[in-house]
Amino acid sequence: MRVIKIMTLKDFWAREPNAKVGLQLWYKKITSQHWSNPNEIIASFPGADTVGNNRIVFNIRRNDYRLIVKFEYEIQQCYIRFIDTHAEYDKINDISSI
Repeated sequence: MRVIKIMTLKDFWAREPNAKVGLQLWYKKITSQHWSNPNEIIASFPGADTVGNNRIVFNIRRNDYRLIVKFEYEIQQCYIRFIDTHAEYDKINDISSI
């Protein structure tokens, strides 16, 4: 799976150094796999949740941070849509539109 906008993650962990290791582990796992549906991803990331519109929310660093990613399984690409603290994530009204 190819991750689009990796700089979004790098910029975030420059601002939030505590997120760096968790995001690097997430990136390594995502880019080393080939998934054809969200159930396969959830099986690899048991704490993740599907939120509709091909988006999955990942808990980073024991839920201190939330990462929303849109997946395009046919072309094996995913797009970083949101990364921030759990508190900022809680302010989002419609996660599936991000």
